[in-house]
Amino acid sequence: MAAPTKPVLEHYYNVKQACDRLGLSDPNDPDDKRGQKWLRDGVNQDSNPFPCSRMARQLLFTEADLAEIARRHRNRVHGNSGPRKKRVTRRPALAAAVPQQHRPAA
Repeated sequence: MAAPTKPVLEHYYNVKQACDRLGLSDPNDPDDKRGQKWLRDGVNQDSNPFPCSRMARQLLFTEADLAEIARRHRNRVHGNSGPRKKRVTRRPALAAAVPQQHRPAA
């Protein structure tokens, strides 16, 4: 009979560390909170919330949680993910837009 294995405790990241790990924070601006707000909003959404753990009134993310969040937001490689077509703007012909000036007969 095999010996029981010890449970492995995963490394947990708080919200700020998770933002750094996902590349959502600006390293030049320590007061940048946009990525943290995005993560918190994603955890608190009603349908399909981001995976996380809550311990001691904190949001904590494992490597598997961060990988799942990144997977959900990966751009599709098929369908409408290609480059966008240039928008064709139709402008009136220049001659029609500018009225003809009448010259006096010589």
